[in-house]
Amino acid sequence: MRPFVFINIAMSADGKISTRERRQVRISGTEDFSRVDRIKAESDAIMVGIGTVLADDPSLTVKSPELRAGRVAAGKDEHPIRIVVDSAGRTPTDADILHKGTGKRIVAVSRAAPRERVEALAEHADVIVAGDETVDLAALLAELYRQGVRRLMVEGGGTLIWTLFEQGLVDELQTFIGNMVIGGKDAPTPADGTGFLREEDFTRLRIIGTERLDGGLLIRWGVEKG
Repeated sequence: MRPFVFINIAMSADGKISTRERRQVRISGTEDFSRVDRIKAESDAIMVGIGTVLADDPSLTVKSPELRAGRVAAGKDEHPIRIVVDSAGRTPTDADILHKGTGKRIVAVSRAAPRERVEALAEHADVIVAGDETVDLAALLAELYRQGVRRLMVEGGGTLIWTLFEQGLVDELQTFIGNMVIGGKDAPTPADGTGFLREEDFTRLRIIGTERLDGGLLIRWGVEKG
């Protein structure tokens, strides 16, 4: 068993999530920010890859006091569990994700992660070891389910998202498409990694909802199974 996994991403009209220098770009506006805060509050956990932590230093906290209060009233922590997929244990011990806001943190590492890094991270988060050289995502999701995570939000980055798609571990993709063109063959896209080589291996999607927001378009895609 594993949680329901949905990916939330904002990209430009030409499919880029930042510049070729991987500089963070404001793609959506206040309407979409409110939507993202709401779906964070509705999730049991939020997961990102180590690249996102190193590039953006996100806290992944729920910003709205009303949404935080609603979680507490429902018997939950103010914020969802925050998870970093970090095979080599590179998460800085002063990263915002480990310190901002109350609640549980998890860093998932592989068995190849240096022992001293794992011990340092264990002072700030629960550490889950899964996989030999890289984190075994299927095993990680199974452990998260065992710990009570039923709805898991994934916010990046491109390598983590690609691997989840490659391994058939995604149920829904929520994509905000902003009204801008960023360009650049080296600018990152929502799903980087190596990419599928054969058309028969492509992940197939179906539209389950659309909405105009902030001058752009939100599309919710369900992942076709089998």
